[in-house]
Amino acid sequence: MGKNLIQQRRGRGSLLYRSPGFRFQGAVKHSAETATTVTGRVDDIIHCAGHSAPLLQLSLSTGTSALVFAPEGISVGAELQINTTEVKDGNVLPLSAIPEGTAIHNIELHPGDGGKVVRSSGTSARIVAKTEQGVLIKLPSRKERLFQPACRAAIGVVAGAGRLEKPFLKAGTRFWKMKAKNKLYPRVCGISMNAVDHPFGGKGSHTKGRPTQSPRSAPPGRKVGKIAPRRTGRRKM
Repeated sequence: MGKNLIQQRRGRGSLLYRSPGFRFQGAVKHSAETATTVTGRVDDIIHCAGHSAPLLQLSLSTGTSALVFAPEGISVGAELQINTTEVKDGNVLPLSAIPEGTAIHNIELHPGDGGKVVRSSGTSARIVAKTEQGVLIKLPSRKERLFQPACRAAIGVVAGAGRLEKPFLKAGTRFWKMKAKNKLYPRVCGISMNAVDHPFGGKGSHTKGRPTQSPRSAPPGRKVGKIAPRRTGRRKM
């Protein structure tokens, strides 16, 4: 039968594939308080292995601390405001209060979820228009999407731009980067494996020994590739 596939071994939850969350600084979310304005002071700019962008350690006026993404141009000692109306880098505002054309990041998909999209280093989105259906935002992928006006977002561009411009130069550097987040590296396609490692393996380096579609009744170790496709081959015009 062969060995289990990598996807199957990851689901078991062994130490080899477990996320090293104990090394992460914490979750990055907007303050849960949405009714009143909360002021925060930047105590430190820290690095977290679980995030590509630098983080800000904030001391909030509520007596608690929080982590937020560092926007470009921020410094230690600066003060930020959450649930305010002032458009300033680092401040958190509802989309309805942000002018069109403003660069924003860490946008909420639903009001109060803390921010879900546009969180990578060097990224930002822009408000294109405000309509009756919602706020139209142009994402870094150049796609446009509608958001609810009550959703919150932080002002500015996430710091750490240019991170992807520096080449790795060698596979060892890439290995340690992937190891920090416990990502599987290197990734090998099934047809390059041996027959004992994958159903597509064997018979040669890049010669498919079996078709890439599998029947719906196949066992879990064999259900790879196209799962019971409705049709195969090129579509005739």
